Order: sequence, then structure tokens, then C-alpha cells
Amino acid sequence: MMQAFPLRRKQRGFTLIELLIVIVILGLLLSLVAPRMFSKVGSAKTQTASMQMEMIATALDTYRLDMGDYPQQLEELRRSSAPNWDGPYLPRDVPMDPWDKPYVYRVPGEDGNPYMLRSYGRNGVPGGEGEDEDIIYL
Repeated sequence: MMQAFPLRRKQRGFTLIELLIVIVILGLLLSLVAPRMFSKVGSAKTQTASMQMEMIATALDTYRLDMGDYPQQLEELRRSSAPNWDGPYLPRDVPMDPWDKPYVYRVPGEDGNPYMLRSYGRNGVPGGEGEDEDIIYL
């Protein structure tokens, strides 16, 4: 005689205790790994600012070779009606620093340098330490 319902095997699943233990273990692992990963974000932004400043400095030097002097504003690297202008010297508009603040540019620079290019870091004000430290390209 055939049975109307086949025999069911005993189904196993996770108990609430097992799930809670796994969640606690994952939480502990994240609390150990997350601070290390987020500390790398700050140093990556500082490196990005330095690389962007080098790119801008190269464009400034090329501008000076064509025009004979450095521009008064960074925007002149993209647009100018001056004679001998052979730009644009940057492929896109002048980038903001990694903290979404404009780079500070001065002509002439400090200590006899022809220009000064600076990012005030995360806090956007002169001075500071760590991520708030100024990044200066002379």
C-alpha cells in the first residue's frame, strides 16, 4: 500500500542562539577591522591632494613657458583671451581638493618661490595636524 504523504526528513535550521552568536562574532570582527580601514581614507585623501597639486603645478609651468609668467588665477589654465595662450592647460576645470574646498594659489609665492599652491586639509583652515594639516606645494 502506498502512502499518501511521503515521509519527511527532519529539517534542520539555525536556532536563534546560533544566529545571535554569528552576529556577535561578525560585530567583533567589524569593530577590529573598520577603524583600520577608515584610517586609510585620510591618508588616501592627503595623497590625492598631493597628486592633484603636482598636476596643477605641471600645468602652471607649461603656462609660464607659453606666456612668460604664471597666471594670476588658476582658472586661467582653462580659459584666457591673452595672446600666446596655447591652452587649455588642464583637461578639465581646476579640481577641488579631496575635502571639496578650492586650492589656495598665490603669485608670487613665499620665500622667493614664483607661486604657492596649498590645501588647508580637512578642516579648511591654516595649520593643524593629521588630516587637518596643510599640504603645500612650492
